[in-house]
Amino acid sequence: MLNKYPMWKNLMVVFIIAVGALYALPNLFGEDNAVQISGSRGYTVTTETMEQVKQALDVAQIDVKRLELKDDTLEVRVFDGDQQLKAREVIGEQLGKNFVVAMNLAPSTPQWLEAIGGGPMKLGLDLRGGIHFLMEVDMAEAIAKAQTQMATDFRSDLRSEKIRYSGIRAVGDSVQIKFRNAEALDKAEKFISSRYNEYEIVSGGEAQTLRVRMTEEHLKQIREEAVSQNITIIRNRVNELGVAEPVVQRQGAERIVVQLPGVQDPTRAKEILGATATLEFRMQDTRTDPRDAAAGRLPASSELFDRRGGGQAVLVKDIILTGDHVTGARAAFDENGQPQVSIDLDAQGGDKMASATKDAIGMPMATLFTEYKPTEEVDENGRPKLEKIQEVVSIATIQSRLGRSFRITGVGHAEAQNLALLLRAGALKAPVQIVEERTIGPSLGQQNIENGLQAMIWGLAFVVLFMAIYYRSFGLISVCALAVNLIMVVGVMSMIPGATLTLPGIAGIVLTVGMAVDGNVLIFERIREELRAGRSVQQAIHEGYGNALSTIADANITTFITSLILFAVGTGAVKGFAVTLMIGIATSMFTAIVGSRALVNLIWGGKRVKKLSI
Repeated sequence: MLNKYPMWKNLMVVFIIAVGALYALPNLFGEDNAVQISGSRGYTVTTETMEQVKQALDVAQIDVKRLELKDDTLEVRVFDGDQQLKAREVIGEQLGKNFVVAMNLAPSTPQWLEAIGGGPMKLGLDLRGGIHFLMEVDMAEAIAKAQTQMATDFRSDLRSEKIRYSGIRAVGDSVQIKFRNAEALDKAEKFISSRYNEYEIVSGGEAQTLRVRMTEEHLKQIREEAVSQNITIIRNRVNELGVAEPVVQRQGAERIVVQLPGVQDPTRAKEILGATATLEFRMQDTRTDPRDAAAGRLPASSELFDRRGGGQAVLVKDIILTGDHVTGARAAFDENGQPQVSIDLDAQGGDKMASATKDAIGMPMATLFTEYKPTEEVDENGRPKLEKIQEVVSIATIQSRLGRSFRITGVGHAEAQNLALLLRAGALKAPVQIVEERTIGPSLGQQNIENGLQAMIWGLAFVVLFMAIYYRSFGLISVCALAVNLIMVVGVMSMIPGATLTLPGIAGIVLTVGMAVDGNVLIFERIREELRAGRSVQQAIHEGYGNALSTIADANITTFITSLILFAVGTGAVKGFAVTLMIGIATSMFTAIVGSRALVNLIWGGKRVKKLSI
């Protein structure tokens, strides 16, 4: 029978539309004013922290809508913006500097919808409001760290080759190695030239002194790695701290753009991003008493550092390796039920660790945490100067030669969790400075949303009016298909984890409103042609949908390919526009060809109809 879908096809259409509507539903529930608490400086949020926060809010007589501990982040939802601001101040005073307390907007999706993965569309900075940072990587510090590692490698390699030297130090853009005689200098020069392609020997200088510096290609590689690794680590660190849907991307040669949608507190956001940190593994100098070192009796090869939790420790200056070689870290318990941290290194880090610990069994190894925090002082460029804070977070005894995987034991449970968090978050290749900051308020973002919605409503109204007048009953069918199409676009955008709706994205949806009826227009015109040719009503509907399919597919596929190219080569606003346009094209093809026909079949299919309202 013409124009009758089988039951399974009708059920399929209903199912697809129902799924789209279900996942679009969370967008109707709005957002709650929330305060987000996460650990800083290696501290984690626990149930004890949650009890502290709850008691402090009770004392301050702040009504809490919901209190939830999830993924080491505590979220406190309150009823209005005034309570949100007051709650942030109360919690900040209660917890102190070891926790990040930031104001945020949290979706108020019902828990049953969250259980099936439902959530509202992620809104970009221009719609939701939030904070934009432009950060610059300190390339001088990146190169200085590389030179320090270079000097450490030379010490280790020259010792293993039994080439005697009297001193190694970084001077300017090179590392100087002093020798006791010309024979040792010649041996070292031949060894370094054959072993290190990324370094070059510089002529001139003091007698019996070898100057080695990095080649321009190697310096370029260091700068490139500093930016790319910092992008990865900043993204991981923001994720660890629980900031939802951040944007972290490169801009130019040395800068990184960070956008935190929904975060309303720039001061707290700076604490998340401005206080950058690195990790180093060093041997402890057991021959020097920390009290003697504090009194000034400190060997030239060692340094004195504070220990987290109190006390001091003397560490050897030579760095075994830095945290950028760590690929994984997790806190667990050993076979005796004692806390431990299991650490995985990359191949280069494993080789360095094995070489450094083969003769150090029974000796203590320390993990040094270095933090760079912006101060109120500015440099000659007007940027905040960075204060360097270093502390020893762990000292453990080496039980056997270490390699790519090893365990740190002898730490408390909380310390193990903190150390694993720091190692997982990674080490920045070089410090970063915030050179530009912009805050977009929620009111401006709301205004953008309202303007976009108004444009969409007016566009939809004119399309509905035109279709209803020109195509009558079939025009109303296309209007129903258009409404379903919009719901499905919102549902798909809400389902895709990485999709973010921006102002250009709204423009893409508005364009989709106009394009979505193109398919129906082609079909309806084809049905009119078939009716004028003398076909019966059922034959005209059948031929109209069947013959217009190839034309609709060709037109939409070419537009989809163009959108795909825009998404591939574009950035920022262009990507946002391309994403919504691609989704709109896919859903409009479904609603125009399959959805509208299911409705037409339901109303007119298989019936004796002499005249169509089209």
